[in-house]
Formats: sequence, C-alpha cells, structure tokens
Amino acid sequence: MSAQSRIVVLGLGYIGLPTAAVLARAGCRVTGVDLDQHKVESVNNGTLPFVEPDLDHVLRDVVAAGRLDATTEPPAADTYIVAVPTPFNDDKSADLSYVLSAARSIAPRLTGGELVILESTSPPGTTRRMAEEIVATNPELSLDGAGGRPVIHVAHCPERVLPGRIMTELVENDRIIGGLTDEAARLAKELYERFCRGELLLTDAVTAELAKLTENSFRDVNIAFANELSLICDRLGVDVWRLIELANHHPRVNVLQPGPGVGGHCIAVDPWFIVAAAPEQAQLIRTAREVNDGKSAYVVGRAVEAVAGTGTSTVAALGLAFKANIDDLRESPARQIVRDLAGELPGCRVLAVEPHVEKLPADLAELRNVELAEATAALAAADVVLLLVDHDEFRGIDRSVLDGKRVIDTKGLWR
Repeated sequence: MSAQSRIVVLGLGYIGLPTAAVLARAGCRVTGVDLDQHKVESVNNGTLPFVEPDLDHVLRDVVAAGRLDATTEPPAADTYIVAVPTPFNDDKSADLSYVLSAARSIAPRLTGGELVILESTSPPGTTRRMAEEIVATNPELSLDGAGGRPVIHVAHCPERVLPGRIMTELVENDRIIGGLTDEAARLAKELYERFCRGELLLTDAVTAELAKLTENSFRDVNIAFANELSLICDRLGVDVWRLIELANHHPRVNVLQPGPGVGGHCIAVDPWFIVAAAPEQAQLIRTAREVNDGKSAYVVGRAVEAVAGTGTSTVAALGLAFKANIDDLRESPARQIVRDLAGELPGCRVLAVEPHVEKLPADLAELRNVELAEATAALAAADVVLLLVDHDEFRGIDRSVLDGKRVIDTKGLWR
C-alpha cells in the first residue's frame, strides 16, 4: 500500500478513532466517518470526544498535519475499515444492523480491487455476511470474479486492546487477520504492517471471528470463577481477597479478582455470540455469563439490606464506568447496579460519583432519585457507601470518612 492511498475508517468510537489516528501517524491519508456530527466536529478540531490516554496529542498532530479528517459520509477510498458497534438484542443475539448499514454505505463507492476490513467483534460468519451485503447493494461487484465482475477483498481483523492502553496495544499486540480469501488476508497484512510491531497471524475469516470471541470468553469464565468464590466466601464469612492471595501462591494457580460483575462492550457481550452460534455445546460459557450477570443483582441485594439496616435514605455509589480510570460506561455493571438500586428503593437518594464524566447517562438522568455528585459531598451525606469501581481517585479517600457507615466494597479497595 502506498502512502498516497486513502483509508476510510467507519465508526469513530473507542476503537475506530485510535485506529484512524495510528494509521495517520504512520503516514497514511485517513478519513474517519461517523453519524455523530458532534464527534466529527470534535475530531476535525483535533480534540478528543472521549477519554483515552495518549490519544489526544496523536490526534492533534495528525489533524494538524492534514493526514486525518472526519465526515458523516464515506468518500471513495482504497481501503475501508469498519469499526462500528455490534451490541446484542434482548434475546442475546447479535445486532448486526450497524455493520450492515456500513456495508451499504460504502458499496456504491466501490469499483473493484478495494480492501474492506471488519474490525468489529462479531459472531462467526459476519464478515461474509457483510461482504454479501456489499455485493447485494452493488451487483457490479463480486467476491470471486464470477461473470467477469471486479472483485473486492474482504477480511476480518478483530481489535484486541484494553481501554486505557489502546495506543500502546494497537502497536505492540499481535493481530489475527482472517481473509475470505488468501489474497484478502495478504492485503490486510500489508496494511497492518504499517503500524503494528506485533506478530501478524493469518487465518480464515470465521476462525478470526471465533478467536476474538474465545479470548473474551476465556476471561469471562475466569472472572466468573472469582465472582462465584466471592459469593461462597460471603456465605462462609471468609475474606475472598485474602483467600485468592493465598491460593495464588501455588505456582500453577492464578485466580482473578472478583468485582460487581463484568462490563464493557467485549467481555460482557462476546460470549453470548458463541452461545448463540452453538447453544447446545456452550454450557460453561453460558453459565459463566449468568454468574457474572448475577453478581450485579447480588450487590444490589446487599445494598438494599444495608439501607434497611441503617434506616438511611442516602447511598453513595462510587463509580459508573466499567473499569478503573476511564469514562466508558458501556455494559457497565456499576451503572446497572445504580439503576436497579434506584428502582428497588424509589424513596432512597442515590449519589453517583463518577469523576470521568460530566453528566449522567440518559438512563440514570431520567431517574428522580439519582444525582451525579462529587466524592467528598457524597461520602459526607451517605450512611451507606457502595464502592463499584476502583478509580485511582477513590484509593486516596481518607478511611476516617467511612467511620460509622455501612461500606460495601466490591473491589477490595479498602480491605
């Protein structure tokens, strides 16, 4: 791929925007596409629409250099990277509407020879379905050259980065590249070689799709073990964090840490894609999801008991993000716990403390008994303190302010 080639990245969220910025830093000419006009304007001004360490200065530099811009409509390009959401429906099946909409939006721009990469985490078969949607929208194209029609090259390269470390892991982590054809995989490899120092592992598209789901399901199963241990320890009056610390002294044991559940757009979602693909076989994966989802309900129950035991009408809920030191609230168990607690106790005032956001998300803002509060004020007002996220800001809280309060520490931060 030449430096003059244009790359279009569809979706300027937590994966798409860093990917666009890293490609632009590598010398590529990149256009980001998003339906959110505010996000487009923010990118064109060189300002971040969300929190991610080290992305701000890279974005500012590549926009100033003229190598990255943003728009709401995809232009013609040599390469398209689709990095749009793949949430699940109420029945836990994948909602592929964003992927298919992206496919339809770029299809009229394609003339043959282009490379289309799906980065969005997806159920097995989604890459081919996206490709077929492109061809159905633009019948002059083909996937195999049938009838002499020009060919497009389609591949899947799932992201595998950790929020808060995206700019490092985009470059350093190994990448799996699965093509619908060997040529598509080879072309995708050439693209990622421009910025990725990790090993580039070639396979077919379905294997690449399932590999990403496997990685996140592995994490989910192991977290479920820790969360189930925490329930057992509560029943037996044992300190679960001390128990895990002791068990991990075994040379072949590495138990993870429990928490209030599992969140984020990956681990809390992706295992369901495997369950949907093979429901009879995915028994352990399904159970792990149920354990982790059930942990949030358990925390709500403990908070309700604490309120009843103190007669208080105010709870301080510390944290809304799905993990520490970020502003990402997607599939966050903390957010779900606050919402459910407010619903269980409509007469209770819930002070939500989240230092990384400026306003409550819409589902919490509509609840009359939930307020966004600063930590000091919330702790002073509440008799029940619910620690849900181990943000660095909460680590520095003076323990004396917790004296006389009922404390539910789901992260073991104050043990």
